[in-house]
Amino acid sequence: MRRPGITRAVLGLLLFLLAGWPAAAGSLACAPPVQRDDGWQIADSGKTGFDEAALCALMAEASIAEPLHALVVMRNGALVAELYRRGTDRSIYSVFGHETAFGPTVLHDMRSISKTVVALLVGIAVGEGRIDPQKPVLDYFPELARLRTPERLAITVEHLLTMSSGLDWNESTVSYGSLRNDETRLYWTWSQPRFVFDRAVTARPGERFAYNGGGTAVLAAIIEKVTGLAVRDYARERLFAPLGIVRWEWVRDLHRRDLAFAGLRLTPRDLLKIGRLVLDGGRVDGRQLIPAAWIATALTPRISTEGGGGYGYQIWTGSFERDGGRVPFAAMVGNGGQRLFLAPDLGLAIAMTAGAYNDDTIGRRLRSLAARIVTAAQPAVTAQQGRPAVPPP
Repeated sequence: MRRPGITRAVLGLLLFLLAGWPAAAGSLACAPPVQRDDGWQIADSGKTGFDEAALCALMAEASIAEPLHALVVMRNGALVAELYRRGTDRSIYSVFGHETAFGPTVLHDMRSISKTVVALLVGIAVGEGRIDPQKPVLDYFPELARLRTPERLAITVEHLLTMSSGLDWNESTVSYGSLRNDETRLYWTWSQPRFVFDRAVTARPGERFAYNGGGTAVLAAIIEKVTGLAVRDYARERLFAPLGIVRWEWVRDLHRRDLAFAGLRLTPRDLLKIGRLVLDGGRVDGRQLIPAAWIATALTPRISTEGGGGYGYQIWTGSFERDGGRVPFAAMVGNGGQRLFLAPDLGLAIAMTAGAYNDDTIGRRLRSLAARIVTAAQPAVTAQQGRPAVPPP
């Protein structure tokens, strides 16, 4: 994410300043993670598995890159580097936002990363025998008997997870925030499952990808139906508490429902805990929190997207070019520059937060930065250190 006008002299000065930050013993000399009582280990500088000069240069660039708010890098279960900046914080209901000094304990909007977390909750419920991914969605909503047409009954839970239901849906950035955007209308509608399914089926389920936050709202409604718990309560008990995530928020809509498709707020470090769980095949502290088979399937591209990449279970898939080859990645993505990139082959996770809401260019810039971090990572560290790796998507 190189900005015009940044010279080597400026980068050199930034590297000098970053190197002067207080570092945990043995940690990376620049942009070192701060040791806190939050369950994270700090990577030993000799075992980070990175070209440290290259990583330091990237962290220096990121430290002055608008509108980035945070960049935290994890490898093989330990934090390698982190930095935070000041920027404009804007919750999903805000218009103007306010200046915030971001740091390790400051919550940040995750926006559509919330969708991936809902998918992980579905995976937990599947492991508990509460949800069947191949079951027709409308079987969970007998009150919607009028909508039980053959076309709609062909839509399964898995089709919602892969955003391939075939239901007519408009969620373009051009109409974002207006009533022409179907996701915006989800905030107001009384019955989200009825609102989502009471529309035409324009493609055969499983045939075509179409971004659809309404499907995530329906997944959340299924979770609440089969568990008797609000999404936030199920998340607290089954996901956040086992991961040691104690400080978080889930914004609600006008009907007091958790905004399943966009309302979660986390710290970047806690977002990385979710990434670590996925990289470890759904295991935490020796406990299989999410079935390993579910994680592997979730990270596998189930359908192609318009941009040429793939999509698993509410998670984007693709690959970075590296040393003449390709490194598979999975990405949790949120509006404004919220990202969690996972490279299972490298045991690598990269968390980013930013304030570029509704900016169509931020995705390319953050992907480029992540690709360069991947290039700076030395290969085969996962195998050397014996950490389990999820089969790459």
